[in-house]
Amino acid sequence: MVQSLDRLKESPSQTAGPYVHIGLTPNFCGISGVYDSDLGSTMVNGETKGERIELRIRVLDGTGTPLKDALVEVWQADADGLYNSPAELRGAADTNFSGWGRQPTDMETGVCLFHTIKPGRVPFRDGRLMAPHITLWIVARGINIGLHTKLYFSDEEKANAEDPILARIEHRLRVPTLIAERQGDSYAFDVHLQGEKETVFFDS
Repeated sequence: MVQSLDRLKESPSQTAGPYVHIGLTPNFCGISGVYDSDLGSTMVNGETKGERIELRIRVLDGTGTPLKDALVEVWQADADGLYNSPAELRGAADTNFSGWGRQPTDMETGVCLFHTIKPGRVPFRDGRLMAPHITLWIVARGINIGLHTKLYFSDEEKANAEDPILARIEHRLRVPTLIAERQGDSYAFDVHLQGEKETVFFDS
């Protein structure tokens, strides 16, 4: 006999809410004593190899308004194109570079800053070299599942033209939304969650 379910109501969906900051960036929230510094807040030290850059990221909603409570994680290769991961089989990555970072967006400006290095090129599955890029994972209010995308660099035109992901036909119209613009020693990157400039989200 089939049980009737018409008496059951759907429970509210759960988004990241405020707990993502309390749990992942307690010092940012004013909660001290959990970590000396929030995990992922520092990616480089004085011995890190490569070109130092500042990455300025804004996460924008469908109206173009910066989300001031988002949290962004980045994952990237070192200057030689090697990942700081047990899965990296091509060589030893720079031990002075974490390859991973986490930052909340500023509650006033909606911008988060990463002090990192320009990543080297890494091979695609078929061996072709990808352009230097940084992978992003983003959570915020209203987002049930973290969003995943990549950013590329405006001063890597030749590498970008050769990149097997950027060359895919379904991504070509969205390529401009994946490019971080160089501004001196910094790169500025806006993540558009909706609208005409919606960023492409993909896993490979």
